[in-house]
Amino acid sequence: MENTTKDLTKDDEEIVFRSRYPAVPIPDNLTLPEFVLKDVELYANHVAFVDAVTKRSCTHGEVARDVKRFSKALRSLGLRTGHVVVVILPNVIEYGIVALGIMAAGGVFSGANPSSHSSEIKKQVDLAEARLIVTDEHTYDKVKELELPVILVGEECVEGTIFWNELLDAAERASDAGIEPAISQNDLCALPFSSGTTGLSKGVMLTHRNIVANLCSTLFSVNPEFIGKVTILGLIPYFHIYGLAGILCATLRNKGKVVVIGRYDLSTVLKALIEHEVHFAPIVPPILLGLVKHPIEEDLAKLQLRSVMTAAAPLAPEIYDEFRRKFPQIEIQEAYGMTEHSCITLTHGHHIAKKRSVGCILPNLEVKFIDPDTGCSLPASTHGEVCVRSQCVMKGYYKNEVETAQTIDEHGWLHTGDIGYIDDEGDVFIVDRLKELIKYKGFQVAPAELEGILLGHPSVEDAAVVGLPDKEAGEIPGANVVMSKDAQESEEDMMKYVADNVAHYKKVRVLHFVDEIPKSPSGKIMRRLIKQKMLEKIEKWNDRKNRRIII
Repeated sequence: MENTTKDLTKDDEEIVFRSRYPAVPIPDNLTLPEFVLKDVELYANHVAFVDAVTKRSCTHGEVARDVKRFSKALRSLGLRTGHVVVVILPNVIEYGIVALGIMAAGGVFSGANPSSHSSEIKKQVDLAEARLIVTDEHTYDKVKELELPVILVGEECVEGTIFWNELLDAAERASDAGIEPAISQNDLCALPFSSGTTGLSKGVMLTHRNIVANLCSTLFSVNPEFIGKVTILGLIPYFHIYGLAGILCATLRNKGKVVVIGRYDLSTVLKALIEHEVHFAPIVPPILLGLVKHPIEEDLAKLQLRSVMTAAAPLAPEIYDEFRRKFPQIEIQEAYGMTEHSCITLTHGHHIAKKRSVGCILPNLEVKFIDPDTGCSLPASTHGEVCVRSQCVMKGYYKNEVETAQTIDEHGWLHTGDIGYIDDEGDVFIVDRLKELIKYKGFQVAPAELEGILLGHPSVEDAAVVGLPDKEAGEIPGANVVMSKDAQESEEDMMKYVADNVAHYKKVRVLHFVDEIPKSPSGKIMRRLIKQKMLEKIEKWNDRKNRRIII
């Protein structure tokens, strides 16, 4: 098979890389709900979702039935094509039904984090111009003042809300006449919110075709023998594109079973992996780190896992190596994706990519790497900003033409803001975020590299590196480090450890021990918060002699 670089072409002197695999067809006449629920009658009695804690479950047949019932109920409530519904739920077995029901009614699903502050939820509701909210009794207090109809999912009914079970029962009895929506593949189906490449939250407009195209590209290598037979860990938040498309939609399409976990707890995850004999676990690096550090070998020996896939945040090579040593029987894959590209962009196909690679270019995708300063496309093995072009690229940011134009150029290339390269055999490597690169006296320092070195120290449990402003250097690398309980090393010891393993300009010049590294629900390090807290601490220590900075 030819590798990717042999398939490169020059378009107007551009170097463009394409998949080593042939193009895959994308159906023209199916909405996302129709696509993922296709052939459901063949697997109607197979469990689709099971709650890891309560053991509540629903079958694929029940999912298809309730998607239809909820869609009909929404139309009867006045929801029309293009209307946005904000869903504020934890991971529950009804989540896929809610999301697909909204889409099947012609509405636009917009998931929100239930742990968000009420002001943050209000901001998303306002930006999305939502017509309806779906939540539960635990989050209702955050939305009750928003003056929108609220559908409540769960066991309790709150006065003034529409109760989920009663709504579905009423839809079952109602006539189908006159409420079937006319939906085009180019209609919006999802409006997730993303910080994109600029850090400010924006609504990402995804069409039915965007996500259907992404699923066609990402699922092309699934062996037909596995359809209806794979059990997947459903821990990633479903309001995140990774959870919505990569777990819920992909598993429904392949008629597998999702083991639903509402909140991360290592003991709960381990118990779920063992009890439900989970085969595949899409997770984020912090969870992988938890498995690596878990001391109970007899628990780990019971795992039936065949593979894990990490995405949403870089995986430190030290964690990768430790996981491979501890679990040699489990295949570990890294993937790369973004909300603006409907989820997965690069991942492993029929072959296993090299260590530290996020895989190969998927079918139907074009990728190029550009010089961030000149915009010129770059050859293989040269670091540049990753740009991708395909039918998965978002329609744009909702009512934000300026940000859209800065992210998608006039030729349809999505500029990801990530730095990476492709090698001569077609494997892609992500180096770091363009906006997160630290510029020390003109030298580029990748936080992920320094975090990997810190995580390689036996006393370190977690670490994060950010750029701190400095008058002389422009920026200096600063680190927050979580040490093990029995650690004896000082902050100075840890800075020296890094200095002994990197070039002079890459040294960590400020280091603080902390109790935890703040992370988003999807596992991404919250660097802006870390930077803010470090600067506040430095300011307080500014006049003290024990300020820990190595010059």
